[in-house]
Amino acid sequence: MEAYEGYDATGLAALVAAGEVTAEALLDAALDRVARRNPALTAVVSQDPDLARSAIASGLPEGPLRGVPFLIKDIGCETPDFPVSLGSRLGQGTRHALTSTVYDRLRGAGLVTFGRTACPEGAVGPVTEAAAYGAPTRNPWDQTRTPGGSSGGAGAAVAAGIVPAAHGSDGGGSIRIPASNCGLFGFKPSRGRIPDGPYAGEGWAGMAQDGVLTRSVRDTALLLDILAGPDLGVPYWPPPMTGSHVEALGRPTGRLRVAVSFGTFDGDPIHPECRRAVEETAALLGALGHEVREARPTADHRGMIAAWTRIVACGSASWIRALARKKGVRAEDHIEPVLAGALRLADGLSGTDYLEAVETVHDYGRAMARFLDGHDVLLSATMAEPPAEIGRFAHTRAEFADFMAYRTGPGGVFDYSPFCAAFNASGQPAMSVPLYWSEAGLPIGVHFAGPMGADELLIALAAQLEAASPWFGKRPPFPD
Repeated sequence: MEAYEGYDATGLAALVAAGEVTAEALLDAALDRVARRNPALTAVVSQDPDLARSAIASGLPEGPLRGVPFLIKDIGCETPDFPVSLGSRLGQGTRHALTSTVYDRLRGAGLVTFGRTACPEGAVGPVTEAAAYGAPTRNPWDQTRTPGGSSGGAGAAVAAGIVPAAHGSDGGGSIRIPASNCGLFGFKPSRGRIPDGPYAGEGWAGMAQDGVLTRSVRDTALLLDILAGPDLGVPYWPPPMTGSHVEALGRPTGRLRVAVSFGTFDGDPIHPECRRAVEETAALLGALGHEVREARPTADHRGMIAAWTRIVACGSASWIRALARKKGVRAEDHIEPVLAGALRLADGLSGTDYLEAVETVHDYGRAMARFLDGHDVLLSATMAEPPAEIGRFAHTRAEFADFMAYRTGPGGVFDYSPFCAAFNASGQPAMSVPLYWSEAGLPIGVHFAGPMGADELLIALAAQLEAASPWFGKRPPFPD
């Protein structure tokens, strides 16, 4: 289907519903692009086309995205249909006995899932260069650079036109970082908006959240409506929505009070082109009638990062130890140095240490809530720099805390990505919007966050920005 990449997921579903194209033809188009483009990208790391064709032949559910090809991340979204590796040699071949609520809802929408996308080992880090896949995942806009992480395979696959939308998850920016690096729209919902069951009640002390990467705001809105809602026993549930994400697409925002941070939340400078992206977006917001003024939250950002690092180390140690016991192997022999460092860090923490880290994150969330009580949204860059070169954040450092850089200063993860994790810690909704491209032609996203539960407001603002500064037609110069 030659026009495949000219439509978003909503548009492709409309073609299927009208009988103008078949689900089989769309799947063929997606698989053709995997064959031609994936070898250079390592975005799609497992496929089961026969399962997808069987699902089509059996009769797809009459959902709003019936017949649209789809990919899920190589961690989470559990289902017996698609084994996972968790981006790890230790995790390869892991098959879940139960189906997650998220996968059930995606399947019920009529999506045709045919494979999984790359992530870094254990979904840790702002790049996707897992040794388990044999090659790093590369950015379609510049193959010497990363698409981001941890949903880097999803970002690369959508940016390269393999699928119009893909599943991701976000525990420290893992949807928004690839969205920024790949020129996509990436939205992290309010904590608990999308459930984790039945395998987990929460990820990383409630900081991780499932979601999607898309090329259009309306696709994200529709997919969030498909995924949102509690399942049995959910431990978190945000303030109820007044309507739906799709309804919010056409809802006036009114005159918003926009706080803008031109540097980091600590007041440090960022890359000039990232600052320029924020400046141009602030000017656009002013032209749209919003009140924009410089302000930044004064919460303890470095303290939050230290707590985040400890919580993620413990979360990583939990699944690593469990899988190693199940397989009867020594965990350290099957994981990369960064995750081995996470094991050592976790082994040196007590239960009291862990609970203190969780309390630090909760205190941080209260501080961020107080700041946003006086503003409708907070604007910043999504990243402090353009997309990093391949290899810069490879999982070869032996010390997990040094990799995250809360201890050692410049050069680590949180110096490169100082904004996103703030809203995993606070639980507030946040999004990366593709409004700027660098002089070198690299996407640079801008970041918005809102008060807890203000998902509809952010979607409405994103739709307004998309109409004012469209990005759908911007494609990477990626050769087949």
